[in-house]
Amino acid sequence: MSAIVFLIQCKDQKGLLAGISSFFAERGFNILHCQQYTDVEQGQYFMRLKLEDHGDMPRATLEQEFAAFASQLKLVWSVRYTNVPYRVALLVTKASHCPYDLLLRELEGELKCDIPLIIGNHADLESMAKQFNKPFYHLPITPETKQAQEQQIKNLLAEYQIDLVVMARYMQILSEQFVEEFRGRVINIHHGFLPAFQGAKPYHQAYERGVKLIGATAHYATAELDEGPIIEQDVERVMHDNSPEDLVMIGKDIERLVLARAVKAHIEHRIIISGRRTIVFSEGA
Repeated sequence: MSAIVFLIQCKDQKGLLAGISSFFAERGFNILHCQQYTDVEQGQYFMRLKLEDHGDMPRATLEQEFAAFASQLKLVWSVRYTNVPYRVALLVTKASHCPYDLLLRELEGELKCDIPLIIGNHADLESMAKQFNKPFYHLPITPETKQAQEQQIKNLLAEYQIDLVVMARYMQILSEQFVEEFRGRVINIHHGFLPAFQGAKPYHQAYERGVKLIGATAHYATAELDEGPIIEQDVERVMHDNSPEDLVMIGKDIERLVLARAVKAHIEHRIIISGRRTIVFSEGA
């Protein structure tokens, strides 16, 4: 069944639920699911509303009328239609575990999206792309060619009409201009439990610190390295006799799961960014 999903945020005020629900009821929409959250400390209201898409009202008309309604209440909103799959680009380097996992989940229908291309700054994963019958673009990068290489990436994203960029262990720092242009549309997986162990070799940092839990973090990329709004995290217990190499291997499984959860939440239109935080509505609605 096709559905329409609205994400809404605004300053908390009386009558929001009644007013928004009435708007859709007056136009004959059946509300399939409604989730809401009020941040009392910040005085902010957040809503995810899922409507049955009966197709009686043109989408442009719906958006135009809702925009007029939203302006009265000063709502910040976005809308997605579930019969229009997200188009997702993967940025990769040499590590295959995260991109391979996402490609397999797409193939099996667990991630309801289209991954039409893979971009790598090394050619190591071209064979993986061929295995899944995906175009692979090898765009090498040096400090001298970084700006030109990023422009090539942006050209490909435009050509393939990409909605979401996933840094699937893409071990490069995107420029401030790039992440600002694609703000809220670039997900990165960090192989560490942020805000601890930022930067390179977090598992080795964890080993040296003697931690008993290691983890991974999926977050939106921002100009500040590893500081973007966190979407998903998970951890695994480790022992004193685990080597740094053991931690890397254990961490790979966490990274796969955390990144898949984050991408799934994004393409199901379940995330609202609020400052440095994210509001992630529950799965299955």
